[in-house]
Amino acid sequence: MCITGGEIGCSVCKGIVVMAKSKKQWTWAKAKPSKVPDAVKREVSVKANALVEEHIRPEHVKPAGKNPRFNYIEDIFTKWHGRYFYFMAKYASAGGNRISPFFEVGFARLEFIGDNRFDLAYFRHTQKWWPVFSDLTADEALNLVRSEGIFTP
Repeated sequence: MCITGGEIGCSVCKGIVVMAKSKKQWTWAKAKPSKVPDAVKREVSVKANALVEEHIRPEHVKPAGKNPRFNYIEDIFTKWHGRYFYFMAKYASAGGNRISPFFEVGFARLEFIGDNRFDLAYFRHTQKWWPVFSDLTADEALNLVRSEGIFTP
């Protein structure tokens, strides 16, 4: 259709064609809860701390050598921040040019999405959290933290 509503190439429009605009549409997304129930926090904390004590810490926290040249893991712990539950590694900085003797880095994050369900993400080398699993129970998420290699400190 030309700009006058007639045939394409008429004497008025000289071949100018009007294209229809694409329609934008709003979609509904379920709002994420702002607060995690205390019972869920306790349950996840107890299970995650047991996982850290029994599996993650013995596998990854090793004593430093005599003259360490590189950063090494000093401790592994968990913490809640808002609706996020983090698995954290505390690194000791080696060498004489260090800025701080210790620093902390997260390596796995559970995001509470409601109804006792979580999204699971890992911390990429780009310094951003990357979600890889969604809509998991706490047990499913903790099993993935233990078994999947991307959640290694």
